[in-house]
Amino acid sequence: MTFLIVGCGITGAVIARQLAERGEQVMIWDRRDHIGGNMFDETDGHGFLVQKYGPHTFHTNKKELYDYICRFERWQEFRLTCGAVWDGEFTPTPFNFTTIDTFYPPERAAALKEKLKIAFAGRETAAVVEVMEHPDPDIRAYAEYLFEKDYAPYTAKQWGLDPGEIDASVLKRVPLRFSYQDGYFDDRYQVMPEHSYTQFFQNLLDHDNIQVCLGVDALTHLSIQDSRIYLDGMPLSVPVVYTGALDELFGCVYGRLPYRSLRFEWRYEERDSLQVTPIVAYPQEPGYTRITEYKKLPLQSGHGTSYAIEYPLPYQHGEKQEPYYPVLTADSQAQYAKYRALAEQVTDLIFCGRLADFKYYNMDQALERALDVAKMIEVRMRDHAF
Repeated sequence: MTFLIVGCGITGAVIARQLAERGEQVMIWDRRDHIGGNMFDETDGHGFLVQKYGPHTFHTNKKELYDYICRFERWQEFRLTCGAVWDGEFTPTPFNFTTIDTFYPPERAAALKEKLKIAFAGRETAAVVEVMEHPDPDIRAYAEYLFEKDYAPYTAKQWGLDPGEIDASVLKRVPLRFSYQDGYFDDRYQVMPEHSYTQFFQNLLDHDNIQVCLGVDALTHLSIQDSRIYLDGMPLSVPVVYTGALDELFGCVYGRLPYRSLRFEWRYEERDSLQVTPIVAYPQEPGYTRITEYKKLPLQSGHGTSYAIEYPLPYQHGEKQEPYYPVLTADSQAQYAKYRALAEQVTDLIFCGRLADFKYYNMDQALERALDVAKMIEVRMRDHAF
């Protein structure tokens, strides 16, 4: 059987590989001029490997996911550290006891750390929204201080929303630590590719049953009519795996789903180091949210340093932007549910991935989703459901 996959990011590429290894023929379309989706990386004019669409590190607690990526690239351990700067001071993120030492006088800092150890005994982290609801006024004031200095202004810039409007799952992505531990993630496996993410995708897609066509905008060829997929006006007789924005596939009949996009300002400086950690958030700076110093992601030798300043903005279709992040609110999720209901009625359509699922996936979550979808397709083929 032949499959058409729309999108050559991790979701589409992994499903393609799984199908190809089962003997199926796979055609991949991607409207961009490269493979790898937002994980694409390349060497810049100064010799540094940079990620064109923002920083990615692979992290997971699941050995089976780590083992899978190891089939297609060698990986090196990489423990990501991040930080934030406000009022001229640097602090690690997630915020930890170093944060307290930085912004509190010694006696108050010691008392607050002791209170946190007792109040959250046996726990290493908690979401800021939980700590803000604690009955102890000192603990609550600490969380409110962090919210005022970082979470609120960063959220307003990143999402274009008041923090109260955004789904709580977004605020829970960066917890507070009750120790001096300073790593950004706690997962068992934290790695980056030994060569590059692009090399990983090249190996992943290197199969006789996979054909990749770049620079093809699927939405100029595909349409939905009477719960059927049409290709250039003719009924399509092969299953389609779609990883793009679901509203655009259906002509935005229920309005456009909200996504956030990014603009990157790329810079190079004749200095060995720009900032303390590879990724630093700047909640008080106008316009931009964070800076990624790629000389440190992964650690690279070379003269000077290359970095990217990140400016979030609303995604507007047709403006040569990428829809990076689904904006998760009660209204947007209700709107998405309507599109999902439409998609579920379409014969031979499989939809998945961060855009099509309208979910904020990490790489390991996107990989796991792709493997699950590939298994589902196998079951449907066995049951002659295509």
